[in-house]
Amino acid sequence: MPLDAATEAARFSVAPMMDWTDRHCRAFHRVLSREALLYTEMVTAAALVRGGAAHLLDFDAAEHPVALQLGGSDPGELAQATAMGVARGYAEINLNVGCPSDRVQSGCFGAVLMERPALVADCLRAMADAAGAVPVTMKCRIGVDDQDPAAVLPDLLARMADAGVDRVTIHARKAWLQGLSPKENRELPPLDYPLVHAMKARFPQLHLSINGGIASLDAVEAQLDYMDGVMVGRAAYHDPGAILLHADNRIFGRPDPCPDRVTAALRMVPYVERHVAEGGKPGQVTRHMLGLFAGLPGARGWRRTLSEGAAKPGAGAEILHAALAHVTRAAA
Repeated sequence: MPLDAATEAARFSVAPMMDWTDRHCRAFHRVLSREALLYTEMVTAAALVRGGAAHLLDFDAAEHPVALQLGGSDPGELAQATAMGVARGYAEINLNVGCPSDRVQSGCFGAVLMERPALVADCLRAMADAAGAVPVTMKCRIGVDDQDPAAVLPDLLARMADAGVDRVTIHARKAWLQGLSPKENRELPPLDYPLVHAMKARFPQLHLSINGGIASLDAVEAQLDYMDGVMVGRAAYHDPGAILLHADNRIFGRPDPCPDRVTAALRMVPYVERHVAEGGKPGQVTRHMLGLFAGLPGARGWRRTLSEGAAKPGAGAEILHAALAHVTRAAA
């Protein structure tokens, strides 16, 4: 049986990241990779069902394959939000069982749900029932606080499978719900790749992706020796050229859609022009492009020109050309 588009694309994905992976970020990433699975920022089910925030579901068909990540812990509400996402055309609906922020904890969703595996299963079952043929997935941690990951993670995966969900991304760190900030939770708890690899051996029928601390395409390829998929987070945002520019060829065996970083920047000019013509600000797009030339000659001038130019009254897509001049001069 052929894989659905989202599952095939999940071989390599860019993590959902709050305040980062909005539709402008996804439009830029899609210039670099046609194949990688992209995610929305986490959207709370309550905002969609009770908050009248359906605009948070807006995306462009050019972003496909794109998945909607939901946050919540009420099965009925998550089912309604799932149905809304399916109606909007998302290729996958994902449940967040990994975010450690205080705001998420107070709403009883995210990583705190690692302590409530039966509730997670109820939520996933309700979402799967509402999604029809669209895959429902989960993103989780290996455990929280003083939990024993070797015990709680396989239990959670077994419950997930019983609920009819067969694809999950595992962030290979614990989350500490008390005493660490969300930033510290991305860096301080030690990574446990062997445990996640062991889950793939234990649950061969599940499609398992690994996330956490993976910062190069070489590292992605190494993880694919063990796992069905790899999810990259901050590295794909801060150095998108290194992570995404050649991912389609190296990870999927398909032609890369963009030959180089300069071409990628130029291909974003019409997008910025349209966004400004519709009343938007160029910085809403270009802030996601600051890392395009990370580590290369001219990168500092590129970043400075975009940051300062986007804030000027009347700024438009011409700031991309001005910023590119720093790169081309440095390369000459």
